[in-house]
Amino acid sequence: MGKGPGLYSEIGKKARDLLYKDYHSDQKFILTTYTSTGVAITSSGTKKGDLFLADVTTQLKNKNVTTDIKVDTNSNLSTTITVDEAAPGLKTIFSCIFPDQRSGKVELQYLHDYAGISSSIGLTATPIVNFSGVLGNETFALGTDVAFDTATSKLTKCNAGFSFTTSDLIAAATVNDKGNTLTASYYHTVSPLTRTSVGAELSHSLSTNENTLTIGTQHSLDPLTTVKGRLNNFGKASALIQHEWRPKSLFTLCGEVDARAIEKSAKVGLSVALKP
Repeated sequence: MGKGPGLYSEIGKKARDLLYKDYHSDQKFILTTYTSTGVAITSSGTKKGDLFLADVTTQLKNKNVTTDIKVDTNSNLSTTITVDEAAPGLKTIFSCIFPDQRSGKVELQYLHDYAGISSSIGLTATPIVNFSGVLGNETFALGTDVAFDTATSKLTKCNAGFSFTTSDLIAAATVNDKGNTLTASYYHTVSPLTRTSVGAELSHSLSTNENTLTIGTQHSLDPLTTVKGRLNNFGKASALIQHEWRPKSLFTLCGEVDARAIEKSAKVGLSVALKP
């Protein structure tokens, strides 16, 4: 299988990752260990103000079947079973959260050289049906993402978007919230050697007539250390530094200041992820 347009969720993903991924104002700790049989156990804890959240995830891989089981501090048990390449280009995902009886869902993903399709249906008497499809190739992609609630016989989601991709540039535009939100994004690789890139995202809400512009950049100081920064039109500036102090183990320090409320303390986030 050659590279195709991918799934709908990948439209504009490069710019979103540059502008939003790894930014946070919490304290996080993630530890992954492996048993002698190859089972991966990941424990994570997050401190949000005075609230502490934790979960434990166990991942088991057997040929093309991956099973993830997660237990969190709210006594929720999440199970996800992924069957990869049951047929060429096809992936099947089953997920559910106990004790929520309406959370069961089956999803099918199919990737082709000129199409990417994802469809899911809830395992209830009146399920929510979701469908997304993308047509195109490595350069141009056009797609839609819709969801239908059979209980109310109404569309709960109706989005559309397209992207244009070259070797060093990705431009994308989407229409979300049933046509209420228009978003355009831009991602440009300045230097592959230092992984230097810039990006921007402009969103316009038709209901509030409000614009949100966010610009950002990233640069690798060395092969193990990356810095990122972003700024939006509301005066909020954020920056982070991420260091891979050993393979797959990351230390991330984030900070955010509000230029319109400079008297307030800056927000600081810390994340440590350890993998053997």
